[in-house]
Amino acid sequence: MSLDLAQNDSPELTSVEQCIDWIREGERKPQGFLLGLEHEKFLYPTGGSAPVPYEGPSGVGALLDALTPQGYTPFREAPDRPVIALARDKATISLEPGGQFELSGSPFQTAREAHAENLRHLREVRDTAAGLGLSLVTLGYRPTLTHRDIPWMPKSRYGAMREQLPIRGGRALDMMLMTCTGQVSLDWSDEADCVRKTVLSARVSPLLLALFANSPLQEGRPAGLMSVRSRVWDAVDPTRCGYLPSFFDGSFSYRAYVEWALAAPMLFLRRDGAYLDPAMTFGDLLKKGYQGSPATVSDWQDHLSTLFPEVRLKRVMEIRAADAVGGELTGALPALMRGLLYAPSALDEAEQLLPKLTYAEHQRFHREAQEKGLGGQLDRAPIAELARELVEIAHRGLLAIDPADAPLLEPLRAVAASGRSPAMDVLDAWHADPRPEALLARFSVR
Repeated sequence: MSLDLAQNDSPELTSVEQCIDWIREGERKPQGFLLGLEHEKFLYPTGGSAPVPYEGPSGVGALLDALTPQGYTPFREAPDRPVIALARDKATISLEPGGQFELSGSPFQTAREAHAENLRHLREVRDTAAGLGLSLVTLGYRPTLTHRDIPWMPKSRYGAMREQLPIRGGRALDMMLMTCTGQVSLDWSDEADCVRKTVLSARVSPLLLALFANSPLQEGRPAGLMSVRSRVWDAVDPTRCGYLPSFFDGSFSYRAYVEWALAAPMLFLRRDGAYLDPAMTFGDLLKKGYQGSPATVSDWQDHLSTLFPEVRLKRVMEIRAADAVGGELTGALPALMRGLLYAPSALDEAEQLLPKLTYAEHQRFHREAQEKGLGGQLDRAPIAELARELVEIAHRGLLAIDPADAPLLEPLRAVAASGRSPAMDVLDAWHADPRPEALLARFSVR
């Protein structure tokens, strides 16, 4: 989520070292580590399966308006532009391109605080939406329709992305309009700690994908995948999505991430309120500027927000492997990653769980998890067993640092023990009643 705040005379950026230092400034002392949860949901008419436009008495804009009196401050790109986000305290409700409703939660010390905030948000939006004849649905990919059927939200950056991303990958519009995720953001203490946590998170991402896979349908039929959402992301833009090779060859560092980001084409450049197409990489902008205008720190922040690797660095580390799932299972995501990454003993254990794979081997592991979820294998090891052990490592980690967070893992422990990705429940529901409205009602927030 990015609100594209006013640039306000952002400082010039003239060197790679400044780009590195910007990321380095995210370092925190371990006693100050926080986490954040992001959760996206689809909106549908209650009892129906049509997409919801921004406009109209039961549109996305009307829902934002109805929520505003509940303590929110509306955000507009300009005074004469529509409301596209709401802020309350440190949490933000924003819109993805196809009207997916996203909570970017407040930073908290514990997973249970993040979970409680998300549950309050779900209840609040569910109840407000019901008054407009709308429902929230938690799936990773729209099970029916195509991107051509989905109305666009009135946000300027999405217009720029709509023009640029399809040039780079065949499913960019599917990604923007048809997908929903759950994400967790975490901290690190120094570069070595960042490298350990980023590399481990990348290595276990196929297990996270299998545990949270929740999108087996496409255009109203089984797609032969447990996560269509993840497969779509693989076909967006190879220069800005997926995994960095440096995650797997021992060369990852702040500089490695920055150099990868510098080599990615820019999707837009903001100048004087306009979204321009500079037709260059950020590295080019850093060296040459654009039409006499130098690169700025704000440009760098914009660019980093348009990169979508499975583990993304800004001034926090974002874990991006999970499909959107229901509220209780979503609460297990920050608990899992807190237990794995913030408990030193669990971090040590988790690093030993999987064999050291090459980039190519990891890509095969990733595709296996997309296709078969917890039913897949890594070599001869069942993914379900590896995922079960990963959750247990996180559980032991939470017991060591904060036992009160450990109960949040129970829904995920049940998924891991069953050997069934959430997508299997979606398939069961489809086989029982394939009508779109019945399927969406089954996975609506209650």
